[in-house]
Amino acid sequence: MIDVNELLEQAIRETEKLNEGEVFLVKDLFKGYVWNRIPRKDRLLLGTLFLNRVSKMNDNLKAIEKTSSNQQRYKKINL
Repeated sequence: MIDVNELLEQAIRETEKLNEGEVFLVKDLFKGYVWNRIPRKDRLLLGTLFLNRVSKMNDNLKAIEKTSSNQQRYKKINL
């Protein structure tokens, strides 16, 4: 299985393909079958790492509200 840090970098690269103003979940950055193959514990860790990366970096990504299922939503913004 692929390393969680590699998955994080892959997710960050995928955000470059998003349009300004798009709202997304981390799982949206992966094809469905790829996301489903990631063990649950690694998906949870990936979500935490992604939130930390977005929070620490002055990037064009912003954490917004959580969904009803407690998944963090993000928005691509223009700096």
